[in-house]
Amino acid sequence: MTNLVETIDMLKELKLHSVAQQINEITEDAEKSSASYFGYLGEILKTELEDRAEKRLKRNLAGAHFTSTKTFGDYKLGNVKGFSKADMATITDFRWLDNHENLLFFGPPGLGKTHIAIATGMAAIEAGYTVCFERISHLLKLLKTAEIQRVAQFRINRILKSDLVIIDEIGYTPIERREANLFFNLISELYEKSSVIITSNKGFDTWAEMMGDEIMTTAMLDRLLHHARIFNLNGKSYRTLRKEVP
Repeated sequence: MTNLVETIDMLKELKLHSVAQQINEITEDAEKSSASYFGYLGEILKTELEDRAEKRLKRNLAGAHFTSTKTFGDYKLGNVKGFSKADMATITDFRWLDNHENLLFFGPPGLGKTHIAIATGMAAIEAGYTVCFERISHLLKLLKTAEIQRVAQFRINRILKSDLVIIDEIGYTPIERREANLFFNLISELYEKSSVIITSNKGFDTWAEMMGDEIMTTAMLDRLLHHARIFNLNGKSYRTLRKEVP
């Protein structure tokens, strides 16, 4: 057995798989540049760390369950009032996320609330945070079946362990009393442990009617608003603007 084969076997045993795959290229580059022992070792460690970071990013993006790919570069700020370039800069410095603050986006359909939420979530993952995205309709199904379905329980556990939980489209579908109670329990579990982003087409004044319990809704809003930034968006729907383009 040659030294190269032995080295590759040891790298695999140590789970340094990226280095094992690229050891020939790394060694050749080190020889060409007359790298020192520390320089050679540094390239080995750098290769492995970069590959692990890339795999972690892909894994976290897949685990977030985003419904689409959105970035702030694609968002047209000029069409909407209530969200500015300064707000975008503040959001993407992620101090609010480190402080377990929430972001709440309200406004009629077509203003890009979901776009902002997903763009924020994707930027957070790139910055090293864990994120889960769920539409409220699917989240309620998960909560109702978590005790009897392993997949649902696994997803809820991931949500509870995430740095950021994005709950999209509250207000588009009716919420039953039991669903509202389960949702309240989830918000209580996340309170001051994770940050929450919520998008909704309904203002707070209609949430009690939507949830069917004024006392519970008040308690839930108290948790959501305790550390929160609220964005009330208004303007012309993107979908309407697209129809007007000749």
